[in-house]
Amino acid sequence: MNVDLGIWSKLTKLVVFLIVIAVLGGIAILYQPEIQKNERFRKEVDRFDALIQKEEAKEKQTRTAIETLRTDPKAVERLAREKLNYAKPGETVVRFETMPTNTITR
Repeated sequence: MNVDLGIWSKLTKLVVFLIVIAVLGGIAILYQPEIQKNERFRKEVDRFDALIQKEEAKEKQTRTAIETLRTDPKAVERLAREKLNYAKPGETVVRFETMPTNTITR
């Protein structure tokens, strides 16, 4: 037996639908601060990951430089010449210094 309630059955379905939408909207509003906090943490983790990669690359470069200085006598000589201005007997060391520039500060 089908009873046609007319507009009331349609209104009942509409009200149930609107209640479901309101509940879902309320849940979304309640969890919005947590979602934003999670996004901030994710960005911070990404920033730290990039920093770790940068530091690991720097560490690799430093390890390579140390290993080169341990094994290659020419590298030690080059470093002594560049940093300490050492020279072999009979050589003349010529240093070039950069002149300070005039800058206007406001």
